[in-house]
Amino acid sequence: MRQTAIILAVASALGLSACSGLNDRNQKMLSGAAIGTGVGVVGTVITGGCVTCGAVIGGAIGTGAGYIMHENEQARK
Repeated sequence: MRQTAIILAVASALGLSACSGLNDRNQKMLSGAAIGTGVGVVGTVITGGCVTCGAVIGGAIGTGAGYIMHENEQARK
């Protein structure tokens, strides 16, 4: 459990610090990846699954969600 908390903290810090200097689409995708990774890790810890798998799958889904959100916002403009 301690290792999982460390991984989650590092992933969150990297996700938040890396957002400076990016365009809007990249910021949304990176933020989505960070959130998705965190949710994936927490979900697999709760269910007793593979933490690495949860982090990778959650990150991928979060990145996709960030991209879709950006595209939807652009379509509304």
